[in-house]
Amino acid sequence: MPALTLDEIAELFLTRGHDQYAGEPVTQLQHALQSAQLAEQSGADDELVTAALLHDLGHLVQDLGATPTLRGVDDLHQYIALPFLRGRFSDRVLGAIQGHVDAKRYLCATRPGYRDALSADSQRSLALQGGVFDAEQAAAFIARPGAEEAVQLRLWDDLAKCADAQTSPLAHFLERASRCAR
Repeated sequence: MPALTLDEIAELFLTRGHDQYAGEPVTQLQHALQSAQLAEQSGADDELVTAALLHDLGHLVQDLGATPTLRGVDDLHQYIALPFLRGRFSDRVLGAIQGHVDAKRYLCATRPGYRDALSADSQRSLALQGGVFDAEQAAAFIARPGAEEAVQLRLWDDLAKCADAQTSPLAHFLERASRCAR
């Protein structure tokens, strides 16, 4: 499968980005833009801003209906997106995207109160994604290359759910993506 072009990614956000982000007060596009904005405000480089923008692309390339977790479905979005991006972006971008779900499992294991602060949908997906890491799994995860970046992406992801947040437009973040695209 050839990687999506930046124009195709833009089209995907324009056609599917207005879908509600399951169980949250934002759309898929708002969530992506807010994640990228938070990364940018944190001083992240183009690759991490791009990973933040595209971390949930797997939700947009498949159609499982509204809130699949209510039906006990783990959509595996962190993996589904990779073939659409591989060859277009670096392993660093792909690794942060792939690792953001395990980063949630890690944060639940290592940060008191983190799990309780997750939305209901995020808690349901946590159970479907394998649950909270035990100490050994947490240590193995954080030792992986890129794990710290996946954790940072996860923290931006958690904050990117504000219905009235203002962000730069999609074109701004796609320009940043173009600087690190192959």
